[in-house]
Amino acid sequence: MYSVRSVTPDLWWAGASDRRLELFENVFPVPRGVSYNAYLLLDEKTVLLDTVDSAVRERFFENLDHILNGRTLDYMIVNHMEPDHCAVLQEVLERYPGAVVVGSAKTMGLIGQFFGDLPADRTLAVKEGDTLSTGRHTLAFAMAPMVHWPEVMVTYDQTDKTLFSADAFGTFGALNGHLFADELDFKCQWLPDARRYYTNIVGKYGPQVQSLLKKAAGLDIARICPLHGPVWRQDLDWFIEKYRLWSTYAPEEKAVLIAYGSVYGHTENAAEILACRLAERGVANIAVHDVSKTHASELVSEAFRCSHLVAASVTYNNGIFTPMETFLLDLKAHGLQNRTVAVVENGSWAPQAGRLMTELLSSMKNMTLLEGTVTLRSSVKEEQRQQLEDLADKIAAEILN
Repeated sequence: MYSVRSVTPDLWWAGASDRRLELFENVFPVPRGVSYNAYLLLDEKTVLLDTVDSAVRERFFENLDHILNGRTLDYMIVNHMEPDHCAVLQEVLERYPGAVVVGSAKTMGLIGQFFGDLPADRTLAVKEGDTLSTGRHTLAFAMAPMVHWPEVMVTYDQTDKTLFSADAFGTFGALNGHLFADELDFKCQWLPDARRYYTNIVGKYGPQVQSLLKKAAGLDIARICPLHGPVWRQDLDWFIEKYRLWSTYAPEEKAVLIAYGSVYGHTENAAEILACRLAERGVANIAVHDVSKTHASELVSEAFRCSHLVAASVTYNNGIFTPMETFLLDLKAHGLQNRTVAVVENGSWAPQAGRLMTELLSSMKNMTLLEGTVTLRSSVKEEQRQQLEDLADKIAAEILN
């Protein structure tokens, strides 16, 4: 049975949520599930904007049939060709043989790769600034390459001032009846998933996101309709500002992330001592994570949030403890920069983790490494405890200034 919601009198949400999915893109844990958003515009011409993942195919077609209510589909706009948004594209075209696919030139190439080439009379390739009139509405198209695939574009409804933003402004999490962000306690309950979605899915492409934000700044936007998560119709500036911070790799908060990799608990002990000393000095915003237990996507998200990072790792096979190495390589892959970093290492006979972590962190842009790696020999002794006190002094002085 259909389950739809009205966005405006002419626009309907026709998507669905998947609460059974465990790993988004088979990588990122989504304990709260995910939504796949598709939108249907009813005008003199009918327009479907994107489709859904095959996991929610049945619900999507029930929604689509209900909203159309016997009408045919005239246009199928593809803002993003990733399979979680285009898996049922071919079936849409089979059900509605008169529908014309609208997308970028690169989109048309990807359609051929996934499904085979479409007849010329069923495609309309658009470029930057092109428009499409559907009757009362005029849709304008802007290219957004590498946000986060090369074919991506966004669609702006000039009539109702709605931006269909593809994967930009998306969020992990299934929709629980509420469609709009202002219906939710977004800042408390949804922001961590929004940050984790951005940093891990789009985070590498900060300059490209900045380019899209500049285009959006020239538009009068009343609402944002992303392909995942809630629709925005209030507090747009607040969420856009988050994207500005994340895409420029500026710390979102003055905060300390202490990420540790420990085998028998001694490196963990050092991390706990440092956290306690920071708290004593008045630092309120402290996050401590075991890299073996916390998924790397959570750690990457926390690193984007925090201004200061502490990497504490045991030496393992004469290198960096494997989960810690994975985390740091993820930070580099996602382009993190503009952070202050400290290093703590442990090694019973040949500590190497500190040097290797320093080399890896130094290869990232605009990273300030605090001098004086704290080196443990098996366990924390009084000398190392004092070094951790000194490190807490340095970090607290910067955080509290």
